[in-house]
Amino acid sequence: MFVRLACELTKDSIVDGEGLRTVIWAQGCSHNCRGCHNKSTHDFNKGILRNVDDIIDEIKALRLQKGITLSGGDPFFQPKPFIKIAKAAKSMNLDVWAYTGFKMEDFLYKNIDNKEDILNLLNYIDILVDGKYEDDKRSIELSFRGSYNQRIIDVKKTIKNNNIAIYDKYINEHIGFENKNNQFMNLAL
Repeated sequence: MFVRLACELTKDSIVDGEGLRTVIWAQGCSHNCRGCHNKSTHDFNKGILRNVDDIIDEIKALRLQKGITLSGGDPFFQPKPFIKIAKAAKSMNLDVWAYTGFKMEDFLYKNIDNKEDILNLLNYIDILVDGKYEDDKRSIELSFRGSYNQRIIDVKKTIKNNNIAIYDKYINEHIGFENKNNQFMNLAL
């Protein structure tokens, strides 16, 4: 099985989730977020094809990593190979974070392409950062996300309770309001 990546794996990241992480950059995204900092990952026909088993072997050789992060592009456009990668990472006691421009509600409640595979992938993800990047809601003060509309979701709690569960550690960053300029403000700051 092959997966289309934007580039080789990035090891020792500290900005793509908690702890020391290895990031796997999916190639392909149609969200077209204004201000996206990964525009080179959008074209579904570019990037490099990698054998999933080779990626898993690379993950097995890692040292000191807390987990892996699936980013891109958007890994949910290629759920099957990422299921295999995430499942292998979990078997190595690594946690799995994933970034997507979709909303968790799209996966749970809407009729979307590859829904069964996407739901299967979610079973191997601990934390999901969801939502399109919105340039007018950008903040460099946020943890692990670029704009206030994006959420850091505890996937296991969400599935168990059938209700979106914000990851407890960052819940105060999600409490906010719209000011008169229609700009999200964080009450916790």
